[in-house]
Amino acid sequence: MALHLSGPAGRLEAVVEFPAANLSRQPVIAIVCHPLPTEGGTMHNKVVTMTARALRELGITTLRFNFRGTGDSEGQFDHGQGEQQDLAAVADWVRQHHPDHLLWLAGFSFGAFVSIQASATLAPAALISLAPPAGRWDFAAATPHIPWLVVQGEADEIVDPDAVYRWLEHIQPPRLTLVKMPDCSHFFHGKLVDLRETVKNTAQHWLPLTGNGAAQ
Repeated sequence: MALHLSGPAGRLEAVVEFPAANLSRQPVIAIVCHPLPTEGGTMHNKVVTMTARALRELGITTLRFNFRGTGDSEGQFDHGQGEQQDLAAVADWVRQHHPDHLLWLAGFSFGAFVSIQASATLAPAALISLAPPAGRWDFAAATPHIPWLVVQGEADEIVDPDAVYRWLEHIQPPRLTLVKMPDCSHFFHGKLVDLRETVKNTAQHWLPLTGNGAAQ
């Protein structure tokens, strides 16, 4: 379902997707954030779409959107600050229209940065971060105390894996699941199926309803 939401810099292009009809729906909506728009990142990025697919296979409704200045979204790139405001506007829409649903946040690369930073104020029920760009962006946010999955490729050519591990060791999040993916590049080339299974295998333990019957 395509949407145009009202954001702080104008229209935000978004799409809501629902689990398959044979799955029991979870009372969860996950917003999945895309990588750096100045490097071609959009809500159609394959890592973003695969993550959203994995969550829908657990019975979760997903929402992908384009940050300001990307695709059909209005405004201009704002180095992560305005993008956090965009995410907050989308989260407000979700909570207004689905007050009985939990909010989860997910993001890939720059989208991981935005969603981690915004989590301090948006207070999601869970967080998924793929190749969070520690060492490239300033992660000056409160340590998430919610269930949190971080997936990091060991052969990432853009984000230094060791910088990610040092950052996580420094903040010591109490409910972190860290998955190090061997021989995996930044864009998860050839590893998207592994990523899908990693997301599902971890996130299934966070579901509010048991006996979901989601596809394995």
